[in-house]
Amino acid sequence: MKNGLGKFVVKHRILILVIAALLLIPAAFGYIHTRVNYDILSYLPKDIETMKGQDIMVEEFGKGAFSMCVVEGMNTKDVEELKGEIEKVDHVAKVIWYTNFVDASVPKELLPDELYEAFNNGDCTLMAIMYDDTTSADGTMDALTQIRKIADKKCFISGMTGIVLDTKNLCEKEMIMYVVIAVICSLIVLSLMLDSFLIPFILMISIGLGIIYNMGSNIFLGEISYITKALAAVLQLGVTTDYTIFLWHSYKEEQEKCNDKLEAMEIAIGNTFSSVISSSITTVAGFVALCFMSFTLGVDLGIVMAKGVVLGVISCVTILPALIITFDKQIEKTMHKPLVPDLGFLAKPILKYKPLFIAIFLILLVPAFWGQKNAKVYYNLDQTLPETLDCRIANKKLQDTFNMTETSMILVDADLNAGDMNNMVKEIKNLDGIKNVIGLNLLTGNGVPEALIPEDIISELKTKDYQIMLVSSQYELATDEINKQCDDISAIIKSYDKNAMLVGEAPCTKDLVEITDKDFASVNVASIGAIFVIIALVFKSISLPVLLVSVIEFAIFVNMGIPYYTGLTLPFVASIVIGTIQLGATVDYAILLTTRYKRERYEGKDKKEAVYIAVSTSIQSVITSGLSFFAATFGVGFYSSISMIGVLCSLMARGALISTTTVLLVLPAVLTIFDKVICKTTIGFLPKNAK
Repeated sequence: MKNGLGKFVVKHRILILVIAALLLIPAAFGYIHTRVNYDILSYLPKDIETMKGQDIMVEEFGKGAFSMCVVEGMNTKDVEELKGEIEKVDHVAKVIWYTNFVDASVPKELLPDELYEAFNNGDCTLMAIMYDDTTSADGTMDALTQIRKIADKKCFISGMTGIVLDTKNLCEKEMIMYVVIAVICSLIVLSLMLDSFLIPFILMISIGLGIIYNMGSNIFLGEISYITKALAAVLQLGVTTDYTIFLWHSYKEEQEKCNDKLEAMEIAIGNTFSSVISSSITTVAGFVALCFMSFTLGVDLGIVMAKGVVLGVISCVTILPALIITFDKQIEKTMHKPLVPDLGFLAKPILKYKPLFIAIFLILLVPAFWGQKNAKVYYNLDQTLPETLDCRIANKKLQDTFNMTETSMILVDADLNAGDMNNMVKEIKNLDGIKNVIGLNLLTGNGVPEALIPEDIISELKTKDYQIMLVSSQYELATDEINKQCDDISAIIKSYDKNAMLVGEAPCTKDLVEITDKDFASVNVASIGAIFVIIALVFKSISLPVLLVSVIEFAIFVNMGIPYYTGLTLPFVASIVIGTIQLGATVDYAILLTTRYKRERYEGKDKKEAVYIAVSTSIQSVITSGLSFFAATFGVGFYSSISMIGVLCSLMARGALISTTTVLLVLPAVLTIFDKVICKTTIGFLPKNAK
């Protein structure tokens, strides 16, 4: 397999490059036509009550998403005209204002004060804009874009659709820069670490083609999340750079042994394929572990990234060798001494001070574990966006003017009698933090006959099977207060109708909190378990998987514990995604050093000499890998104005450095201390004649 693959690639290198170029066409088509989902809540399981309720809203009432529009300083006539213009926009199902609730013949004195006050405060009034599709549907976002053009600066449109739309607009504006920054930073690191000015660009072309193929093939998934789209290219660049560096180093090493460069490349391809397969499997396993999440954003990111690693490996052993051979003369002309010298000399001080590093490890272990366990996270999705965006301004305006932050829908049986309905509403209103509850009962319960209520309003709020009410809360999303409020509302409505549902952003966010908490445990177990088994099989050992995973988990604890001590609140996906990615991507550093240590022990070296050789020969590769991962993610973390993306990239960048440091300083000491245990629990670790 080794020589066969190498010979095929070298012989058909021109054909490979032609095919690589032609594949860009379908890849570009797939990239352009892959829909991007900007609604994080849509990744909640479809079988939970809140998601079922949203489907009922669309099926029964022809409504999915809704926005609250605060209108400032307009008279009644102008508001009515604005309302009429908004209703003409495609995908707007209805605009509800307080004047909708009664016929013009009804005297104003019959209007409940609660109804008027729910929609008016001083010179501000409030309208509810109902859409005919879900929050993140293209039609809904197009409608909101058009509404913003119609409304002037005196109108503030809040709601989840605004958050989704502003996220989309910001992502589309910044996405290209993420890749540009990652490439530039990676090129800087590669230029410092490699011995040719041209080879970093050759490596980037190879990696870039793998990224394009990966992003283009996402069309078969139908859609991907904006987080996946933003992170996939950057992560694939950071993770697969190692493979390309390995092939280049292997090729240069074989050139010294072979007179023919083509033969050297054939051998290098075989060596690279064997080495990269074993290391890439752990990375793929880390990403596949994300697929165990019931919150399917993990499945989305896991599939795309696992596929990206596989395509990166294929590109590394096919396209990259073809490029290197094709541009061999140009590469030779740009050869130079590496700007960063061989760092093998650091092995001596690392081993000399290993008791100190073990002491630091033991001292930091407990606070690191405590910090990552107690780091604060946020689930309120508008916090991921800059405060200057329209959605953030509108949400604040709604809160300041009407003392409400969120409006949900209550779905109850259409045949629920008036007495039970009034009692149910009264109980809900008595809950702390409830601003108002609006439905047909608000009118009929105040003496207005249902016959006087306009038919279009009745049809908007009641069908054959269901009737809906709007309930507004003063509490902020994703807080303990509103989560308890959602539980209390659900308990009340189900006591009157066991099939009643609470639907909206607040209950969905509450589900998000509960589901992702469970996901963290399952994904963590899955990733550690998968990588444990892989390492056990690779090394034929029971002890080495425990030691290597423990070292990287310590690095993860330190990385995720820092925010706790610095007071930084993380996006909710950070603890799930970072732990899995940092483990899968950086455990390779530990495997590389341990593989060399095992080889030296098998060849008869004692433990001290074996560890010394392992560190001195691996340090350059480990540092290059760590810096490459750091470079690909650090710049994006610094640049991105979307907190969800910026924080994740910053954590990955820091995690790469912490893992690199831990592998080089702590792992050698761990291998030395547990050498006897390793020897007894690992097959083929020592020579046959060793005791």
